[in-house]
Amino acid sequence: MVERAVPAASLATGVALVVAVLWGASPLATKLAVIEIDPVAVAALRTVLSALVALPLVIAGRLRLPRATAARSYLAVSSLGGFVVFPLLFSVGTGRTSVGHAALILGTLPVLTGLIAALLERRIPGGQWWAGCALALAGTAALVGARVGLGDGGGATATGDLLVLAGAVAAAAGYVTGARAARELGSWTVTLWGIVIGSLVLLPLLPFVLSPTALGTAGPRAWGGVLYLAIITSIVGYAAWYWALGRGGIGRTGLTQFLQPLVGLVLAMVILGETLTWPMIVAAMAILGGVAWARRA
Repeated sequence: MVERAVPAASLATGVALVVAVLWGASPLATKLAVIEIDPVAVAALRTVLSALVALPLVIAGRLRLPRATAARSYLAVSSLGGFVVFPLLFSVGTGRTSVGHAALILGTLPVLTGLIAALLERRIPGGQWWAGCALALAGTAALVGARVGLGDGGGATATGDLLVLAGAVAAAAGYVTGARAARELGSWTVTLWGIVIGSLVLLPLLPFVLSPTALGTAGPRAWGGVLYLAIITSIVGYAAWYWALGRGGIGRTGLTQFLQPLVGLVLAMVILGETLTWPMIVAAMAILGGVAWARRA
């Protein structure tokens, strides 16, 4: 009996969906961490702790930095976007908004990823893709415009929402450049070196934002959140994501992240007791509908 090989694009899509579920828990893990630990410290710790795993793997695997200037540039942008700017903005932003809001805003990552990819590749997507993007971004704008006191239970603020959105833009830029670098270097090389480079940038911040008192007072939930972000989100998630993007196509595979906000919303309601409001429901429908529309196009 001859087994049919699974098409590369389908396998890449399946891997991307698994990563979307894992990343869907990131807003919750971040919120649990920043409740007890300074948000900047959480951002630095998630990358620095990841480097404690990444650096030995780089040495053991004898993974070298790329020689080509273009590959070095892609790796640098990917590292700064995904492991420096995004953790900082997302941690601070999540501390000032609800998990539900943060999860929904991250739902725009597929269209942001596709948009940045289109700009970098100097191509113009079709009209339906633009319409889907416009609908998703309009839903995000409506969500950011919603204010505290609407019953979402998480203390959402416009400032926090905007910080999370800015972090999403940085992450999308990191995805696109990371996928381009992964085509030449491999996903593990891009991920591990990206973490190491990012940790060198963030490590000097730790003495100023993480006091010995904070280390002793933070509970298991906070440290569990940090470890989840460091290992599952940063190492496992990014390596699998770059692999999927490199083999399934940036525009197509990136759109699988429509599942991520749904996972975040469910976890926010079940674990933190956040409730859905009508503005959030309308925004979620617009964001997910826009992403689905763009995906179909």
